[in-house]
Amino acid sequence: MELSGKTVHELSAMLRSREVSSVEITRDVLARIAAVEPQVEAYITVMGDDALAAAEAADKALASGEPQSPLMGIPLALKDNVCTRGTLTTCASKILANFVPPYDATVAKKLREAGSVFVGKTNMDEFAMGSSTENSGFKKTANPWDLGRIPGGSSGGSAAAVSADMCIAAVGTDTGGSIRQPAACCGVVGMKPTYGAVSRYGVMAFASSLDQVGPLTKDVEDAAIMMNALAGHDPLDSTSSPGAPPDYTSFLNKDVKGLRIGIPKEFFGEGLDEEVAGLVRGAIAQLEKSGAVAVEVELPTLPYGIATYYLCATAEASSNLARYIGMGYGARVEADNIIDMYTRTRSQCFGPEVKRRIMLGAYALSAGYYDAYYMKALRVRTLIKRDFDQAFEKCDLLMGPTMPTPAFRFGEKTDNPLAMYLNDIYTITTNLAGIAGISLPCGFTSGKLPVGLQMIAPAFEEGRLFTAAHAYEQSTEWHRRKPSL
Repeated sequence: MELSGKTVHELSAMLRSREVSSVEITRDVLARIAAVEPQVEAYITVMGDDALAAAEAADKALASGEPQSPLMGIPLALKDNVCTRGTLTTCASKILANFVPPYDATVAKKLREAGSVFVGKTNMDEFAMGSSTENSGFKKTANPWDLGRIPGGSSGGSAAAVSADMCIAAVGTDTGGSIRQPAACCGVVGMKPTYGAVSRYGVMAFASSLDQVGPLTKDVEDAAIMMNALAGHDPLDSTSSPGAPPDYTSFLNKDVKGLRIGIPKEFFGEGLDEEVAGLVRGAIAQLEKSGAVAVEVELPTLPYGIATYYLCATAEASSNLARYIGMGYGARVEADNIIDMYTRTRSQCFGPEVKRRIMLGAYALSAGYYDAYYMKALRVRTLIKRDFDQAFEKCDLLMGPTMPTPAFRFGEKTDNPLAMYLNDIYTITTNLAGIAGISLPCGFTSGKLPVGLQMIAPAFEEGRLFTAAHAYEQSTEWHRRKPSL
């Protein structure tokens, strides 16, 4: 029985009926990792022994007959910027190549308490800075649908692991599209929750006003199950929302008749691949057949999203990454004096993309440029938020492509940072506005590459996304397709 290919909700039901044990599922997932990891390279650390020990504990808890979380005994993967007590956590950077946290991030703690089994820490762009997972300090993760192409980024390892059945579900982070974009590339579901819905405590910061933690899963129901475990107030995170989260699974299996879908005309302009556009429009038409109503809306500040994001995000990154100086923890390159030690450590242990963003951010915040660049970007960020607010007065959610193109080949955009940055044009503004978004498969190109459909909802209205996404998913078979490895 191929257990690794099943969903969270399928395996949860099998565990409760004693059809399988968590140890059996975990062994099957670890065997799958051993078989395909050399091709995909989704993991930085595989936690085999720890996973089997956790699976044994889960089986004992299930045997007690007490009510358990749907995640009890389910093998999951965590992006390697989520701190895990006693397990290497590198953020895919050589500067943290030997860092073992003494504590769990809140999301890791919540998943442990739910009885989840951690099978490993996944590869990513270094410090979550990238759209292709080519910026990892250790390895390149391949797209399971085409091993010569990128899996997306920065949560490329998590998305590839879910797509290749190397875990049952995974956790990623999204600062400008880093969950949704790799979900689109790898043909899985990726949810970026509202800013503040999920704790960021213990998650290594890139841009603190933009970062958000969320799930990558094989279907929409699993995403709702994962969100039930991840969401909720955390006193250790000052930006955490104080409100109690709903039961996200309660929004599944609902009628979409009368649901107003906003189609931003800016999402279908220059640069959008024709096949991607056709598949996304087909998905919108499919929901219209179910009773949803499509209306055209405008997001006039969308063209300013890239510039605004790369000023706000890099400014915050230059501040957040100032702590990595070879003191206290992480790598250190010795020198004759402390200034040279700082310089050598950062020069030799940070990768080129991280250096680029630190320098961009430091420049934007420097005397004489702060008002001209950073403050102006903050003002435009407010305008972007206002555009979304006005659009949601006309509709319940927005819909369009997740990415302008399917997954591209390795090296295709590494020499052109601007071309790489433009890859996130449809996802970045959601983070700037602090609202919720989800990507799910909506078809395949003639080259057999998956395409993602993005849905966006107002803050703390993830329920609308789950209702619409689940309704669409149930009317198609795209999420059931598997790459051949």
